[in-house]
Amino acid sequence: MQISDLSPTIRENVRRGVVIPAQPLALDADRQFDSRYQTALTRYYIDAGAGGIAVGVHSTQFAIRDPSIALYEPVLRLASDVIDEYAGAQGRELFKVAGVCGKTKQAICEAEFAVSQRYHACLLSLAALADESIDDLISHCREVAQVMPVIGFYLQPAVGGCVLPYEFWREFAEIENVIAIKLAPFNRYQTLDVVRAVCDANRDDAITLYTGNDDNIIADLLTPYRIVTDHGEKRVRIRGGLLGHWCVWTRTAVELLDEIHAVLDRGGDIPSELLSRNIQVTDCNAAFFDAANGFAGCIPGIHEVLRRQGLLAGTWCLDPNEVLSSGQSKEIDRVIAAYPHLHDDAFVRENLSRWLR
Repeated sequence: MQISDLSPTIRENVRRGVVIPAQPLALDADRQFDSRYQTALTRYYIDAGAGGIAVGVHSTQFAIRDPSIALYEPVLRLASDVIDEYAGAQGRELFKVAGVCGKTKQAICEAEFAVSQRYHACLLSLAALADESIDDLISHCREVAQVMPVIGFYLQPAVGGCVLPYEFWREFAEIENVIAIKLAPFNRYQTLDVVRAVCDANRDDAITLYTGNDDNIIADLLTPYRIVTDHGEKRVRIRGGLLGHWCVWTRTAVELLDEIHAVLDRGGDIPSELLSRNIQVTDCNAAFFDAANGFAGCIPGIHEVLRRQGLLAGTWCLDPNEVLSSGQSKEIDRVIAAYPHLHDDAFVRENLSRWLR
């Protein structure tokens, strides 16, 4: 599948910049897959106005691929079916992103399954190839891109990513079937490496940049980049977000991105309040993702926010040792109380019974 095979609506939405939450995994108290709550989450993201949903990614827990758990295919299949049915009934198309990881054989198998389930692109993790050369990494990416459109993924090392230098991204940007890159190194220098590489490759008109830097979301979306290249001066920006942070409080995330698009389309000065809000969002992310403890409780933290809203039955993870860190619940209490304008509790209350039906 090639980018040209995607509908004009999907391509235009991706290029404009949309909210793409990274979907968590719904489990019951026995740590078994809970399809009812998984369906409710998907419906929530659709009604919140998300432009896409990413499934089988870090927030969905990489352990779903363990043969003893075997949830990768059921989770991707259910999400795709619910999106097609529920969004389709509203006359909407959502950009469906499948997480793909592992060595080349595994990655190709996952990409082929994603295509069979009508996913539009894969978010390609290179964590399993951290010790490979740049040439080997590029070869791997090219092989997966022969199966379906690829979203490059710069994942921060603190949660399993590897350092990917400018030279890698410069070569990666030459791959024709790359539709976007998710920048999530939580590092401004490494973020700039990717932006420069795409511009230097003269691919800024084909590859759309998405933030995954949960520690700098609004600033990433507001920042204009002026890059001088052999092809002339390039002016680009990060247009949307594919974020674990946006799998909670998604309605206000959609409103935020709409506001940012409007501000930048209008031109002129950027309201200072948006810069203040950037720090507020980062403060919330620190609590949700458990930054104080090296992100040990990031997935349970996301679950806890959704549990409080009724969108998950509990905070259970596949690994019983993956739980909220000491003091993390109080930190979540603090940011919820401090920033009531950032949550979407009222929206969830109004619709929860319908999503769970």
